Amino acid sequence: MSKTVKFSKAGEPSVLTFVEENVPAPSDNEVQINVQAIGLNRAEAMFRRGQYLETPEFPARIGYECSGTVAAVGANVSHFKVGDAVSTTPSFSMNQYGSYAEITNMPVNAVTHHPDNLSWEQATSVWMQYLTAYGALIDIAKMQSGDYVLIPAASSSVGLAAIQLCNLIGAVPIAMTRSQDKVAQIREQGAEHIIVSDDDDIVSEIQRITNSQGVNIVFDPVAGPMLNTLAEVCAPFATIFQYGALSPEATPFPLFPALQKGLTFRGYTLFEFSGSPERLDKAKTQIFDWLKHAQITPVIAKTFNFDQIVEAHEYLEGNSQLGKIVITV
Repeated sequence: MSKTVKFSKAGEPSVLTFVEENVPAPSDNEVQINVQAIGLNRAEAMFRRGQYLETPEFPARIGYECSGTVAAVGANVSHFKVGDAVSTTPSFSMNQYGSYAEITNMPVNAVTHHPDNLSWEQATSVWMQYLTAYGALIDIAKMQSGDYVLIPAASSSVGLAAIQLCNLIGAVPIAMTRSQDKVAQIREQGAEHIIVSDDDDIVSEIQRITNSQGVNIVFDPVAGPMLNTLAEVCAPFATIFQYGALSPEATPFPLFPALQKGLTFRGYTLFEFSGSPERLDKAKTQIFDWLKHAQITPVIAKTFNFDQIVEAHEYLEGNSQLGKIVITV
């Protein structure tokens, strides 16, 4: 038997409930995992509210990321054996699989080894954030040393991953956060330049930091009216990655900056990237190596026990965290 989190209607964190269920043996091309830790993601809160890219099918499973040991493998699985330490990548539908469980089956393409130097909590805090940032900044944008990269919502796990990748490549990360509360912590994570959007004049600050060149890449999960300002601070031929829609407000298209500067607006989700096995394998190999040599390190904001899943989702939506929220099982 496994304690598993499901929900039967969309809504607040309180809709999440525990059920006891028998977990079947893994099918062909599946791996069964004894879960040790679960990483929470904003996408899961949106899925729980019925505001995600896919509509939950009730009673719905939930969760993209976990780490643990292999309990069993299905037919056609050759790269994993019982007892292996593994973690999962977000490359499946939550209407088919979910990580919020003591024991769970996962598609083999979403299971990967991780470096031995990572704890369970760190191992479940890797793939969503680093693959999301890598896919946009390195695989698609071909980020170069000296590029100016503007990162709104910089205190998120993906934002912090983007800062680390910028510093690793030699680009210049410009972190953006709404208030002064997290400035010192974001600076400790490697952001030399930080803009507080509620207090600072964003345009003048970008002009100062970039010596009036503007930014080459924008990596934004927020959207909304701020997109106009983001376009205004771009250098000619810059790329704006829109990888989320956290703002509840409409997102007007900044037509004139787009025309004047030849800007590229790029809708992006990790699934575009994770759906390409060759590109995904290259990214996983590179990220594995960086983790192994401690060139990048996942930042954990807070840990909760499994029975605190509702409280953990409430904390996730409170936006006070810096980094990844993790559930220990």
